[in-house]
Amino acid sequence: MIEKQNISRDEIAETIKSEFGFNRKLCLDIVNDIIEIIIEGLQSEKQVKIHNFGTFKLNNKASRIGRNPKTKEEFNISRRNVITFKASKVLLKYINNKISD
Repeated sequence: MIEKQNISRDEIAETIKSEFGFNRKLCLDIVNDIIEIIIEGLQSEKQVKIHNFGTFKLNNKASRIGRNPKTKEEFNISRRNVITFKASKVLLKYINNKISD
């Protein structure tokens, strides 16, 4: 069984640092800038497509009635924005080939 692994901005920056030899602050700035570009793109365009990686989309979910499964009590779930990600065919092919190896 594969354990769930979360990765932090610092870990990504550390990987860039070890791969390319840049200083730590520059690597962290690069990571933060990429994330900021994605956020700004979602806010302005509602979609960010990264070639050969995938597409982030901002979707609106309408309000709806929810129910507590234990108490059966109904409550209103307010409308909200959600971000979805759809991996590109290239990324999916790469992932599937790595898993089967």
